[in-house]
Amino acid sequence: MPEIQLLRADHAAALRAFEWENRAYFAESVPDRGDAYFTGFAERHEALLAEQAAGLGWFHLVVDGDGEVLGRVNLIDAADGEAELGFRIARKATGRGLATDVVRRICVRAAHEYGLTSLRAAATLDNAGSRAVLVRTGFVPAGETVLDGRPARCFTLALAVPDGEGRPVRVSSG
Repeated sequence: MPEIQLLRADHAAALRAFEWENRAYFAESVPDRGDAYFTGFAERHEALLAEQAAGLGWFHLVVDGDGEVLGRVNLIDAADGEAELGFRIARKATGRGLATDVVRRICVRAAHEYGLTSLRAAATLDNAGSRAVLVRTGFVPAGETVLDGRPARCFTLALAVPDGEGRPVRVSSG
């Protein structure tokens, strides 16, 4: 099972390679990051690490046993017990349930390690795969929006934490 690793400074080269190798694939269903993302990658990576250190977001890589990045899953704009979930899986790693597994695991981490009570997410209407992952992992539709000029659906998830006897307890109404 691939490991979910909290973003570190030494991930920079592998993360940039992952984004570059999958750029065209990602652009089929999510807004493209643009050339500036790659030319200013080192500065952006440092900014993410600073944001993470301040507790404003948590950035993760999905890494296989050989150290290859298969995906990323991020919790951004954290405030008042809530954050926004975003995820990307490499083209070669899709269709095997990896995204569903990773989102489930990050939801547990969000509640237990980061103290979050709810998550929100959005996926463009032409990104059926991401919308399916969100529904399979318990997110519920919560309206419509536009992402970079593309119609999208919003989702929310109330996170659950175990009570004193290990039973899940919802911590927000989502």
